[in-house]
Amino acid sequence: MAEPREQTEAAGAPTTSPGCSSPTHGITRVFELLGKRWTGVIIAALMSGPGHFTELRRAVPGISERMLSDRLGELAALHLVLRTVDEGPPLRVSYALTEAGLALRPAMVELTRWADAHLPEGGASCPQQFQP
Repeated sequence: MAEPREQTEAAGAPTTSPGCSSPTHGITRVFELLGKRWTGVIIAALMSGPGHFTELRRAVPGISERMLSDRLGELAALHLVLRTVDEGPPLRVSYALTEAGLALRPAMVELTRWADAHLPEGGASCPQQFQP
């Protein structure tokens, strides 16, 4: 049986890379943030503008209030989201992306384009027995 590298060469694909390499520290930090469940979706929901907690809860179906609160707190601590208390009555809290949070827009747009082009719709990559 041929080695994978030989198969690649036989197919005519370039094989200049000696193999995989360790990710950079920056990409590791990005995916420590965006790899947390719900974080990227919350950021995406705020890309169109500020929202109150209840609006965000509706914009991110399936997230619990506790998880939304936790993730918003983490994003605020990283200075990606600004939390503003709107004096009432009723007392309401709104959230908006900071300049640093808004700077994620080009990356989020490109990730969305990539997903639309390369990922199957409707969780098709999930094993059949686990699909609804």
